[in-house]
Amino acid sequence: MKITLTGSLGNIGSPLAKQLIENGHEVTVISHNPERKKDIEALGAIAAIGSVEDPGFLASKFDGSDAVFVMIPPNYTTSDAIAYYRSVGNSYAHAIKQANVKRVVHLSSWGAHLKEGTGFIVGSHEVEVILDEIPDIQLTHLRPGSFYYNMYSFMDMIKHVGFIGSNYGGEDQIVMVSPYDIADAAVDELTSKTSVKVRYVASEDITGNEVARILGLAIGKPDLKWVTFSDEQTQNGLEQAGVPKYVAKKLVELGASIHNGKMREDYDLHRPEPGQVKMNDFAREFAVAYSKK
Repeated sequence: MKITLTGSLGNIGSPLAKQLIENGHEVTVISHNPERKKDIEALGAIAAIGSVEDPGFLASKFDGSDAVFVMIPPNYTTSDAIAYYRSVGNSYAHAIKQANVKRVVHLSSWGAHLKEGTGFIVGSHEVEVILDEIPDIQLTHLRPGSFYYNMYSFMDMIKHVGFIGSNYGGEDQIVMVSPYDIADAAVDELTSKTSVKVRYVASEDITGNEVARILGLAIGKPDLKWVTFSDEQTQNGLEQAGVPKYVAKKLVELGASIHNGKMREDYDLHRPEPGQVKMNDFAREFAVAYSKK
């Protein structure tokens, strides 16, 4: 199969591209960074350098593809993340229609069933809506849980105050996932002759307290706790740490939706088989990074 991937060689794109190439598929990897060209080609893939906000460029690279994998690359400079999601989503939709692509796998998120109240995940919801309007395609929305590597954002807090803290955690159940398990699911969907509209991806469903216990043991802090703050305390803490007010607000919304259970309502109705990578596995990587902090 000819398969085109967006997202460059990131945490998901790299293992995804490797698996597809090892399985004998012709893979094109789209990246905005010219410096990635050599790495992409070293894997045995075709490098396509350009912007995902350029529908003409995308259409030219999607043309002839049996399947495409679309995701919204991070943009840390935008002042309106939801508008950015919408812009890239519309670019993908235009390119998919122009190139007459018939199989599309979209990296979305748990919580994307909700149109408000989930912070940045509202962007994933809006992209789902945009792609759903494309006629005559097989479309699957992959909805992974929270990435294990999001825990790196708490590393400084652990170092300086000795605990993990946010407006969710404690006994809240958090759906967590490894990029490797997402890549496995994406390979399955991109190469399958059948498709489902929505597929959740999870490695482990685990409480904040259990996350703290496992990470604490790995870094030599067996008493590490996950403290749950109020929304206001979390907002103030993020702003004091230098996070822009707009970003902090979205992060607080996201955390609140995990804490109140809204984030997982649809997930609980469609629970997947868990993936292979567990928090204990990630904890070893976390410990190595923590030791270098």
